[in-house]
Amino acid sequence: MEHLRKYPHSLLVKFLGVHRIKTPHRRKKYFIVMQSVFYPDDRINARYDIKGCEVSRWTEPAPEGSQIIVVLKDLNFEGQYITLDQQRPWLLRQVEIDTHFLRRLNVLDYSLLLAHQPLHHDERHQSLSFATLIMRTKKSVTRSSSPVHAGAAAVPGEVPEDDATLLLSETDRGCLKPQAGDASSGSALQMFPKHAGPGSAATDLPDFRAQNRRLLPNLKNPLHVIDGPEQRYFIGIIDIFTVYSFKKRLEHLWKRLRYPGQSFSTVSPQTYCLRLCQWVQDHTK
Repeated sequence: MEHLRKYPHSLLVKFLGVHRIKTPHRRKKYFIVMQSVFYPDDRINARYDIKGCEVSRWTEPAPEGSQIIVVLKDLNFEGQYITLDQQRPWLLRQVEIDTHFLRRLNVLDYSLLLAHQPLHHDERHQSLSFATLIMRTKKSVTRSSSPVHAGAAAVPGEVPEDDATLLLSETDRGCLKPQAGDASSGSALQMFPKHAGPGSAATDLPDFRAQNRRLLPNLKNPLHVIDGPEQRYFIGIIDIFTVYSFKKRLEHLWKRLRYPGQSFSTVSPQTYCLRLCQWVQDHTK
């Protein structure tokens, strides 16, 4: 919980509940409910489960035209890239933060869940607008949708619902001063100079990357939807409960003998963390 408070846009999947079902004369059943990474999924055309290794990391794709949903793996993704442009530094940094957190907890074998869909023509133009960036972020990251709650200390990424101007640092405010008469209008879109449109230098906010601020869809949820120039990506880290126990250490030794010279999932948390970070580094641009 402290990690999510500090990084409210962590890629770690959110768990919503732990439940138990008791049926007479039968064993109790336990299950968890977690937030879906792939939502809304209306136009998603590919899904991947990435671990950063190669052993058993190929899945046979569904036949063309099939309605069956198949989650592909690392080897299926080879030759492709997650193209983010300005958002790439944020993703690299957040993956590093989250995987190092899991390493400290002695956790391994987690997956980077990834999906993508093509952007519509109007969404491509919208994703380049600085004013739209501020408005969409403000609408998406509210008190009701972020792990940050009222009264909590300010943390990187927190966006108070009633003040879009807090998205800007003191330096940014100096560069983006309101035009005359803007204060009475209440429109955040009028806070920015007329030249802050598509392709302008104002679209590249230094503190946007440094403080993990997210460009989210115009939906009230904290899901990790990242718009690149051509594609919309859905990204999250799942399966975070496997610790590097004595049993896993034995499994690691056996796999070293079974798969010499190949990379596999059961490695030390430090190796697992660095390897996944390297995979993201190599497969993004």
